Amino acid sequence: MEIMKGFLGEFEELVLLTIATLGKDAYGVAIKDQIQKRANRSISIGALHSTISRLEDKGFLTSHLGGATAERGGRKKRFFELTEDAKLALGAMKSLRDDLWSESQVKLGFSND
Repeated sequence: MEIMKGFLGEFEELVLLTIATLGKDAYGVAIKDQIQKRANRSISIGALHSTISRLEDKGFLTSHLGGATAERGGRKKRFFELTEDAKLALGAMKSLRDDLWSESQVKLGFSND
């Protein structure tokens, strides 16, 4: 079964953008904390891990293990990085959203409306 790479769900897009924002510091807890802080949205680590696994299956993420740290009881952190396919998918979503917003007749009260 081939997974359609081009479609991104809202939460998947949020996870990818958060990983892009965190750069080399993108690991599970940091991703979760940033989403909660920026989106004012409570998420479980399980929901995040399910989404990350799905994004890896789609070819949008790669990961590697960092070194073991004492504060983690000797456990290693798994760090995530966007693939070129993820960057293309995010770019396509941004273009689509920009096009729709520019053609939208909805005025939201922003200063440039």
